[in-house]
Amino acid sequence: MNHGVSESLIDKVKAEVEGFFNLPIEEKRKYWQRPGEMEGFGQAFVVSEEQKLDWGDLFYTTILPKHLRKPHLFPRLPLPLRETLEEYSAALKGLSMNILDLMAEALRMDTGDMKVLFDEGWQKFRMNYYPPCPWPELVMGVNSHSDAAGLTILLQVTTEIQGLQVMKDGHWVPVVALPNAFIINIGDTLEILSNGMYKSVEHRATVNSDKERISFATFVSPKLDGDLGPAPSLLINTQAQPKYRRIGVADYFKGYFRRELAGKSYVDVMRILPTLITPKADPA
Repeated sequence: MNHGVSESLIDKVKAEVEGFFNLPIEEKRKYWQRPGEMEGFGQAFVVSEEQKLDWGDLFYTTILPKHLRKPHLFPRLPLPLRETLEEYSAALKGLSMNILDLMAEALRMDTGDMKVLFDEGWQKFRMNYYPPCPWPELVMGVNSHSDAAGLTILLQVTTEIQGLQVMKDGHWVPVVALPNAFIINIGDTLEILSNGMYKSVEHRATVNSDKERISFATFVSPKLDGDLGPAPSLLINTQAQPKYRRIGVADYFKGYFRRELAGKSYVDVMRILPTLITPKADPA
């Protein structure tokens, strides 16, 4: 679909991801999420005992930078899956940087502002498995949220079942997946970097009563030791005032992952509220 990633590689990725979820549970338990960690096999965003859990399993892991990979996760995956994901990671790194460059140019932003944050940035993979549910109207595959990343590149491994929905004009709209095409979602950090000119996408995943659904998300995020805020070149070139606070990237992600998924609530915390000026009373 004109994205430059070969169909043969995409087909390999789909087969390996399906193969992972078809492993016996005893095998998948080797990658079980450790206490206090989100990476591994299990469920996403479990931050309290009271919250409602999503109807699905996932495998979530850091790919780039390589020194941040968990030694008990990615290096221990079955060799064919590991080699395929290495190749896929490189392909999507190139694709994501091309997309970010084009987005910067469209906003009259210096492409260097993108490169300094994303060229050595964080890349994470999340494989999602949504089993059939007898009561699909009572549960969610993933609750409503926007991603913390700059970009999310989503591959629908199973395309015959719709499940992804995006919020548009106050309504949930289903996204129809095309074979071997990617769905690109803008995340919160890109909304902040673009000073709100790009909006992060609020979305959710539903489940089906009869059939399973599998998807594979790649999160493209700024480097952890960077600073996040509206791009300086954008503010200069557009003569705009910043609409979002500046914060360290690592601090931003810590705050995001401490919260339950709830729409776009966390990016709203970053907004600079307008200052109300109270007119002075006329002297008596």
